[in-house]
Amino acid sequence: MTIRVVVADDQELVRSGFAMILDAQPDIEVVAEAGDGRAAVEAVRRLAPDVALLDIRMPGTDGIEACRAIGAGTGCRTVMLTTFDSDEYVYEALHAGASGFLLKDVRRDDLVHAVRVVAAGDSLLAPSVARRLIAEYTSRPPAAAVAPSARLDVLTARERETLLHLAHGLSNAEIAAALVVSEHTVKTHVGNVLSKLGLRDRIQAVICAYECGVVTPSPAVALSPAVAPPPAVAPPPAVAPPPEGGPASGSLARGSRSPSGKPPGGGSARAGRSTRWSP
Repeated sequence: MTIRVVVADDQELVRSGFAMILDAQPDIEVVAEAGDGRAAVEAVRRLAPDVALLDIRMPGTDGIEACRAIGAGTGCRTVMLTTFDSDEYVYEALHAGASGFLLKDVRRDDLVHAVRVVAAGDSLLAPSVARRLIAEYTSRPPAAAVAPSARLDVLTARERETLLHLAHGLSNAEIAAALVVSEHTVKTHVGNVLSKLGLRDRIQAVICAYECGVVTPSPAVALSPAVAPPPAVAPPPAVAPPPEGGPASGSLARGSRSPSGKPPGGGSARAGRSTRWSP
């Protein structure tokens, strides 16, 4: 079965790069490219693809509006393209119906894997994404939460444990290790949680867990490594003059690095870091 995909991004090089990578796969076909959200929605309604990759920031109709429209009127699943260092719309996108996120410097193999996972009905929630979601949620004024007794009584004790681990961004394998059960059993628990609570995927389960008070955000979570501000740089120590005949000691090593936030050029993704996906 061929997975049909629409790619939407206002940057042509990014859009065409992702399209080339996906089209090279024997089981994936890019049926349309779009430069803004409105064109993406029209393409999805016209061509009925399985997956839409949507940039969050696009002119006119942005990715969040497009995601909401696609989710309301079609069976297409959406994945947002984003740079977590600058985007502030993760929480809104999840509520709009996004099934996951991809960083714009995603590796080629991870891009292909993500499309296949979402097309199969699963969602993408890497631990780094969970931390970002939690930080975004805790930065907002508290909303009227649904009392756990009103919604979560349908869950068994083990299913509540599973929901707690989902809220912390654990993969099925990590949950299995924590509960000392098989991954097959964890998949059953996850399926029961989603079914009983009327949730689409594990991303919505994370949101539900925080809104229902299953987990309580703490300052340590809000300042997770994924979003914590960089530490202040102390002034360099005074440099003593070199001993006679010794090597000069006044040079300083260059330790600063710029974060990798560039999109793949020419269709290749060269980010060196690995992306961790939850099945």
